[in-house]
Amino acid sequence: MGGPRGAGWVAAGLLLGAGACYCIYRLTRGRRRGDRELGIRSSKSAGGTPGFPAEDLTDGSYDDVLNAEQLQKLLYLLESTEDPVIIERALITLGNNAAFSVNQAIIRELGGIPIVANKINHSNQSIKEKALNALNNLSVNVENQIKIKIYISQVCEDVFSGPLNSAVQLAGLTLLTNMTVTNDHQHMLHSYITDLFQVLLTGNGNTKVQVLKLLLNLSENPAMTEGLLRAQVDSSFLSLYDSHVAKEILLRVLTLFQNIKNCLKIEGHLAVQPTFTEGSLFFLLHGEECAQKIRALVDHHDAEVKEKVVTIIPKI
Repeated sequence: MGGPRGAGWVAAGLLLGAGACYCIYRLTRGRRRGDRELGIRSSKSAGGTPGFPAEDLTDGSYDDVLNAEQLQKLLYLLESTEDPVIIERALITLGNNAAFSVNQAIIRELGGIPIVANKINHSNQSIKEKALNALNNLSVNVENQIKIKIYISQVCEDVFSGPLNSAVQLAGLTLLTNMTVTNDHQHMLHSYITDLFQVLLTGNGNTKVQVLKLLLNLSENPAMTEGLLRAQVDSSFLSLYDSHVAKEILLRVLTLFQNIKNCLKIEGHLAVQPTFTEGSLFFLLHGEECAQKIRALVDHHDAEVKEKVVTIIPKI
């Protein structure tokens, strides 16, 4: 590599390498000056690798934002290292910084989305979770969704084949919820609707709420109505309309019923009613047992639930 041009490339390489080495130093140092342990910004899991507190690369303030040069070095580090501790901390830092709209665009422009998404293939479940959390923040940006959508099928497979109620499953469901806020990518979940209802019925309270958030997004789109009604759903689904069910779940299943009924009434939609098989959501929602359960909720102790029921009863 001769001449001035070659020397320039060497200098650039040394500069990037020095920046990456500094990132490694910051990540592996453990605690910073003053023995201050940092938390995770906008993260529900503070897990991390045993023996290594989860940290980011900022200077101690939760509001610190990395600039484009720092983000580029961090992405280089994430792409080049195989150390699981460094990978996890780098993902936490990227996820925290992706909570800021300016960095959502910068990370995309630096080619960071596929670098982060590549880590959802990692065998380490904590790294998978942190990668999904980072994608969650990045997915708030509509332009980022165009790049993230190619990973939807893989995220679905992980959500439905992985451990029930796990941090990875919840992070995956959250990402799918973000990706379905608009109608643009909802069709990519058509073949997973029955699986969603299965997780809804078997998951714990947090999992149930997150699945319902996703189903509510789908239920507002008339183009998804037939797919929802065709889904094979166990009859235990109707137990979610019982009065003792937690309010945050009950209100959402009532809204799901309401949204689907509203979509069915949209002019021209399902004008020729398709044939729905026994055991489908259509049969459950249009059965007498469902109607009786909803009517019984008119005497519910919570005013918000009662108000919701009053708006639904005329649709039964």
